[in-house]
Amino acid sequence: METVLDVRGLSTSFFFGSEEVRALREIDLAVARGEILALVGESGSGKSITGFSITGLLSPPGRVVGGRVDLTGTNLTALSPEGLRAMRGKRIAMIFQDPMMTLNPVLRVETQMIDALRAHENIGRRAARARCLSALQEVGIAAPEARLRAYPHQLSGGMRQRVAIATALLHDPEVIIADEPTTALDVTIQGQILSVVQKLCTDRGTALIWITHDLAVIAGIADRIAVMYAGRIVESGPVDDLIDAPAHPYTRGLIDSVPASHPKGVRLPQIPGRMPALTELPEGCAFAPRCARATAACATPPPATEIAPGRMVRCVHPLTEGMS
Repeated sequence: METVLDVRGLSTSFFFGSEEVRALREIDLAVARGEILALVGESGSGKSITGFSITGLLSPPGRVVGGRVDLTGTNLTALSPEGLRAMRGKRIAMIFQDPMMTLNPVLRVETQMIDALRAHENIGRRAARARCLSALQEVGIAAPEARLRAYPHQLSGGMRQRVAIATALLHDPEVIIADEPTTALDVTIQGQILSVVQKLCTDRGTALIWITHDLAVIAGIADRIAVMYAGRIVESGPVDDLIDAPAHPYTRGLIDSVPASHPKGVRLPQIPGRMPALTELPEGCAFAPRCARATAACATPPPATEIAPGRMVRCVHPLTEGMS
């Protein structure tokens, strides 16, 4: 498959006076046309910062300090702010957890969608409105004409999120980054949104990075998973392989904490401790203080190791030890 987005060595820091806090450390990931890549991890692992860094949406004191983000031949990290604005929405789009971060509460849906469309295309208002209606229909919104005339507060949470997805699709971008867009929705609506997104990727060939902390949500829709911890990707691979046989102890802990994987009434296993603050990271493996397999060897940063075709892990003592 053709690689649409190729991220190599992406590093992001936050600067507070003379102090530099490293939020992302040499992130490598790639997503192909029509592929869904899930980026998972606990809160504070760096998932959202990765999305903001890729799209150039970081605000000071945050800054990308290294690496390259290649979007089908264009290095986004080398673009000026004006160049990035020309790319966002047209070739790469982002869907936020709260659709009200995207939608202006005092403007009708049609005003916002048409403005988003005309920001990148010289198109008449009538033709733009027709495109917006088509996009709303594509994401499964009933009575799209009425929804266009509505204000965001007149729509349900699930409906607002569908509008946000439809807006992201207006220019048929090559890549969409979705930052936990179903977290605030009930399970039924969440399932509907996941189904819509999966169909759109299949039909349009759009590459999707789905950011989430919930492995159960993406197990059925993602093609590959990248697991983040403390600003680094610690494991990645095809979704079925990684969930059936995780190699990193942190990934194992995330999977074990999913309620559906245990009989009813059984106490859920926990990952002990908490994720360290970025200002308090240990010298070696950041997960070592919480890991039952940690030894003195973990005081050295573990390299990224390919354990199988398409499988990568950063761990001195991976769970594949002794496996044939």
